[in-house]
Amino acid sequence: MRCAILAFVAGACWLQTRAELPAPEHIASAVVIALLLCALRRHGANILGAALLGASWAAVLAHLAIADALPREMEGRDVAIIGTIDSLPHEFEGGSRFNVRIERVLTPRATVPRTIAVSWYGQVAPAGGAQEPVQPGERWQLVVRLQRPHGNANPYGFDYEAWLLEQGVRATGYVRPAGPRNQRLDAFVPRFGHVVERARAALRRHILQQLEGERYAGVIVALVIGDQRGIPQSDWDVFNRTGISHLVSISGLHITMVAGLAAWAISYLWRRSFFIDGAALPLALPAQKAAALAGALVALLYVLLAGLGVPAQRTFYMLATVAAALWFGRVVALSHVLCLALAVVVLIDPWAVLGAGFWLSFGAVAVILYANLGRVQIETGWRRTLAVAARTQYAVTIGLVPLTMLLFSQVSLASPVANAIAIPVISLLVTPLALLGAMLPAPLAGPVLGLAHLAVELLADALALLANSPLAVLNAPAPQPWIFLLALGGTAWMLAPRGWPHRWAGIAAWVPMLTQLPSAPPAGSFTVTAFDVGQGMALLVETSGHRLLYDAGPQYAPGADAAGRILLPYLRGRGIGKLDALVVSHSDVDHAGGARTLLGGVKVAQVHSSLAAGHPVVRAARRHSRCSSGQGWSWDGVRFEMLGPAPPSYDEPGLKANARSCVLRVSAAGRAMLLAADIEAAQEAQLLQHAQGRLQADVLLAPHHGSGTSSTAAFLAAVAPTVGIFQVGYRNRYRHPKKEVYERYGSRGIRRLRTDESGAVLLAFGRQIEVSEYRAGRRRYWHGQ
Repeated sequence: MRCAILAFVAGACWLQTRAELPAPEHIASAVVIALLLCALRRHGANILGAALLGASWAAVLAHLAIADALPREMEGRDVAIIGTIDSLPHEFEGGSRFNVRIERVLTPRATVPRTIAVSWYGQVAPAGGAQEPVQPGERWQLVVRLQRPHGNANPYGFDYEAWLLEQGVRATGYVRPAGPRNQRLDAFVPRFGHVVERARAALRRHILQQLEGERYAGVIVALVIGDQRGIPQSDWDVFNRTGISHLVSISGLHITMVAGLAAWAISYLWRRSFFIDGAALPLALPAQKAAALAGALVALLYVLLAGLGVPAQRTFYMLATVAAALWFGRVVALSHVLCLALAVVVLIDPWAVLGAGFWLSFGAVAVILYANLGRVQIETGWRRTLAVAARTQYAVTIGLVPLTMLLFSQVSLASPVANAIAIPVISLLVTPLALLGAMLPAPLAGPVLGLAHLAVELLADALALLANSPLAVLNAPAPQPWIFLLALGGTAWMLAPRGWPHRWAGIAAWVPMLTQLPSAPPAGSFTVTAFDVGQGMALLVETSGHRLLYDAGPQYAPGADAAGRILLPYLRGRGIGKLDALVVSHSDVDHAGGARTLLGGVKVAQVHSSLAAGHPVVRAARRHSRCSSGQGWSWDGVRFEMLGPAPPSYDEPGLKANARSCVLRVSAAGRAMLLAADIEAAQEAQLLQHAQGRLQADVLLAPHHGSGTSSTAAFLAAVAPTVGIFQVGYRNRYRHPKKEVYERYGSRGIRRLRTDESGAVLLAFGRQIEVSEYRAGRRRYWHGQ
């Protein structure tokens, strides 16, 4: 059974790597073949049949999900709908975001998917007063403007489109300010899911009211209802660097602890029912069975409050399997229990295999089972408990290193110490207090929740000291498949039972994984990665020994920017811990929005910009110099020339930021790229006058994202590019690139690449220029659907 389940999961994983879904007739044929193979009752045939069934099942669910699509002609149109608030709203500065389950479309001949995710900015009531935040389960009439699912596509980046597909969300958008047409129709629509989400909202509101203004209130909310969106990124950085982020949520450990406490309490009371007149409960139902049932029900309740995350699901399915085995008098091996939980998760949600939480959750339990295989425990009492806890922590710490390096390109060296402190504090003190405080009424809840918050605050202060150490985290490039498998084998060797020869030697298999160096182009050549950051700019230029980032992308919202979401994960994935230079072309938020986050997340030796002296980025830089025409330097046979702005431009206070954009030309071996930021026609004319002979480039970063005020015919003629790159956001409000400008590039035979269509664009400059598009090279069936 275990091999068949693993094969089924492998089939589902294979399907999630496909660029196209198999046709329905091919799926039907695969199911027939799979059933015939299973009917042979041979081990190899059964495994192959299970794999075919896994792929077929995932394909059927994918077809059903993708069929519920927003027609392209409906993008950008106002649509009136009636629906219910189907999720716990996320309230942010200036509005809230929530899912709507569509019940009725009021706009004639309009088609809308069953579930959409919308943002409501401002939430202004028709009469002009502030509208109360929406609540789960309410029925609303809204006017929305939607688009098909679309996310940024970059190496080592988060696949937002896959996440939306897993959530069943098939369109995103925002609520239009439509006056009385946006109105609440019903305060509550009774459905099971609405009851759960309303309960979660009430608990969150209760906790936040009792801990108003407290820094770590979001951590308490995460421990009670699994909503982690209230934890700021700065705190996540500390938790990730110390390796305790798995504790700042409703983890399997917490669910097991709560279920165990409930089972113990019921067992204790059930056995003593003999002392209650007329109630001999153990004669009607054994106390062991009553305890198992109580533990499973409490675990289910906690999992529902957790929002059904994969670790929570895994824990509940395992507990439920053990409870069922006890009820029916069956002896079940823990490996069977784990595989059954794995099968149920993938059956319900085949896209779960795309998330890091899936692999970390099941991987941690698998490591614990393997590490305790064949162990004989001699100690008793507290010594036994301490030995088991220490061995389990050692096994998880060692066992997850290869997987952590594969998923995150880093491993926390501070994790063993941090977890030794955090696990008892969070699991035995904070979580019980948080749950108790969430259930108590207001007069009593405050002190209990306050005590839980104080414990978190003291713990966070200790963790910050560990996180600030330069040795807290080891970074390395994401391992190649053979390096990962080698490290996995070495890990299994190290965790083998006592008596296994030279277990310590297994660490030698980690050497290739931990000593990898970032890849780099040969001397005399360079590469450029134009990131898909939405409506903004960010490009990484690499030589054989140096790296320069040109612009840092936009800020999306307070606390969220391109550096945190895209650039730093990419640099970690490549094993890049230092940049030799950062060029911030000008102060517009779509170019400088991620600069401060970038400076806080990676070492930057030098910052070049046209920013004012008091700008926060300038103050945060170790070294700063103004961009100015005439500057230049060479790295590894590659020439960097700053063509603008002209020095006198800094003396013109009324000049727009765009006019002072840093214009950089990078060249080597007769090949060049021109990075023109947001210059407009006037600056192009100045360049034609003062830098005519240095403008030619094979690749041009389209000035000002292809706006109608740039890319003049004379400028394009002087640059004479063969490739033009437009860094633009999907359906951006500026409608960049402008149609006439885009066609101007095409009429000159210039190959046009848009990051909203191509994803990140990678260019290798050598004797020839090699161009690759991330979406084309890593296409999945849900992209663009």
